[in-house]
Amino acid sequence: MVLATAKRYTVAEYLALEEQAEFKSEFLDGEILPMAGASANHNILTGKFHARILLALEDLDCSVFMSDMRLWMPDYNRYTYPDVMVTEGNPIFTDAKQTAVTNPCLIVEILSDFTEERDRSSKFKYYRSIPTFREYILIEQNSYGVEQYTKQKDGKWLLTEYLETNAILKMESVNFEIGLQDLYKRVDFGEIETKP
Repeated sequence: MVLATAKRYTVAEYLALEEQAEFKSEFLDGEILPMAGASANHNILTGKFHARILLALEDLDCSVFMSDMRLWMPDYNRYTYPDVMVTEGNPIFTDAKQTAVTNPCLIVEILSDFTEERDRSSKFKYYRSIPTFREYILIEQNSYGVEQYTKQKDGKWLLTEYLETNAILKMESVNFEIGLQDLYKRVDFGEIETKP
């Protein structure tokens, strides 16, 4: 019996395909992984966090990116599209077209049923290979809940959980804070009526 093997791509092949693609895909060491569509809650949370942090850091030496900007992790030969990224100082791009950065200090992911396991485990492992990376925020979209991982001076990562509606999430890597009540405003945790 002969088993079929999946095609493996080079970084150059992936980038060429991604440039022409209608939908985004991540690159995982030769494999191309199509990204799932996002829910309304995911879009609201991503947009809200991005808008608030963008305004808060506007006059500081930081750059804020949303989910259309790729992140390159050379140690693991991976490209991903985090929901929100922040770089301190000038972003370091992989190419003249400025399609991917390599130096975020803060990465934010909105959790979904499809991505939650990878966001918590393998992606976090890959992100930790980035020397400038110091803070990781995971935001639940189906209930109030934020996890904040901050890198300590000894290299260990500290987890802080925010579960109360009146909690204030304060970033350690950049000068920004947001209340969960504000972050989750207009997010619907109930059953959404849909038409067949």
